[in-house]
Amino acid sequence: MAAVFTAVEMEEEPPPPPVEYAVAVDRYLDTLRLGEQSRRVYRIALATWAWPLVDRTPPPGRARRGATPPIVPLAVLDDPGVPARLRAALRDRAARVDARTLGRELSIVRGALAWWRAQGWIRADLTGALRTPAQPQQEGQGLTPEQVSAVFALPAGLREQTFWHLLYESGAPVDRVLALNVHELDLPRRRERPSAASAGEPIRWGSGTARLLPLLLVGRTAGPLFLTERRASPATPARDVCPVTGRRRLSYRRAAELFTAATKPLDPAGRGWTLRDLRQAGRSHLRPRPGETPGTRRGRSG
Repeated sequence: MAAVFTAVEMEEEPPPPPVEYAVAVDRYLDTLRLGEQSRRVYRIALATWAWPLVDRTPPPGRARRGATPPIVPLAVLDDPGVPARLRAALRDRAARVDARTLGRELSIVRGALAWWRAQGWIRADLTGALRTPAQPQQEGQGLTPEQVSAVFALPAGLREQTFWHLLYESGAPVDRVLALNVHELDLPRRRERPSAASAGEPIRWGSGTARLLPLLLVGRTAGPLFLTERRASPATPARDVCPVTGRRRLSYRRAAELFTAATKPLDPAGRGWTLRDLRQAGRSHLRPRPGETPGTRRGRSG
């Protein structure tokens, strides 16, 4: 006897919900009409936010573009502790990137979260934890010239003084400075070597950094520019390990802790200043005065 199938029975069943965050990302991207470059930007943005979901920090700067994110079960997004983790990650991310980059990333992530929730894959509404600040990245003048001079007069180590000078003289984002590698430096021209992998203008610096860099680089021709004092663990990605010393790349968190602790005696409030304060002072220093053209003051020492 021939089998009889109803129209309902013949309909193809929808695929089961994804188990992993990365698979959910792929399924979401498949619904969008994106060019190759836009798809890459979306994927990097969504992958960046996989780290805070499991209470980890994403790689700094360009390192995150090729980094393999942690394996995250999609069900983690319904964990009660996730909103707090996302808010903390948002504060950290806002201190590292400009307002435009932050807004673009948050828009991408919120779009994915909303679509996953509409599919019934997650229950929690996490968009509130990723609300763009009313005035993201709004900054004043940072430290005064006298305060910057006091910072550079601190009895800090060679690594710290080089990093602080480079951050101030370049005005570049903190994570981009920390992502620099030795082979990317053009010391005679006082700049980062132009690269297809670099976004925007190369980082440039002044005489203070130019004086310190050769001392910091003695014996090294490759690997991260700024290193920790300890050897890297076996699980550390090769790009973050110095091939000469075996030490790993200095993290944003550790660099920020060291700067704030060192500047506590200088801060009238006793809290210590932030790397963002120092960078903003440098950016103010690099702004052209009336009558100057952009870039006239770039490269001068503070």
